Amino acid sequence: MRAGIFDIDGTLVDSVDLHARAWQEALHHFGHDLPFDQIRGQIGKGGDQFLPVFLSREEMESRGEEIQRYRGDLFMRQYMPQVRPFPDVRALFQKMIGHGWKIALASSAKEKELNIYKDIAHISDLVESQASSEDADKSKPHPDIFLAAAERLDISPQDCIAVGDTPYDAEAAAKAGMSVIGVLCGGFPEGQLREAGCQEVYEGPADLLQRYENSLFGISRPNRRRTLQ
Repeated sequence: MRAGIFDIDGTLVDSVDLHARAWQEALHHFGHDLPFDQIRGQIGKGGDQFLPVFLSREEMESRGEEIQRYRGDLFMRQYMPQVRPFPDVRALFQKMIGHGWKIALASSAKEKELNIYKDIAHISDLVESQASSEDADKSKPHPDIFLAAAERLDISPQDCIAVGDTPYDAEAAAKAGMSVIGVLCGGFPEGQLREAGCQEVYEGPADLLQRYENSLFGISRPNRRRTLQ
């Protein structure tokens, strides 16, 4: 295996609750009062897969794009400044690159959001490629975004390990033919992650770094390269 392909929301940065609040506020603005936990359980999907859970087909056709734009503007304005990275994300990526892995991101976020997240997590210089919701016909749990990330690296999906925090990441990556590592820092329970296809589950990036040698990355790593400083 030659590439690690990472989700970012809830995997590398602490943003899941913030996304849920933004969606809750946006849906309330358009007349839908929904419990926070019900919304949070769907975070990880792109808007094209998220909204049909809560809206009728008619409202999706008439107002779906408007609701997504409203939510996107609200998140960038009010919630993005609150996003923080999880510990040891940069150190994990440095170790992987030092062991010969290429790194890409595969996110249901928009390209603009994804670039901001990279700066927040201090990994812009370590990521070789990325794919966002704008690079796929369908967002997670469909495999399109993970497949696009692998294609941009010119690496077979079978030679990639995906890392994500939601069952939708795991389902999408497994459909793409990738091995899957789950992390619990996004708030989804281990049982759901394993049922969706995760072969290993860690608390978060710091735990994966600490137990790296016995992880899928450590066991199947490519030839060593110099370690980044």
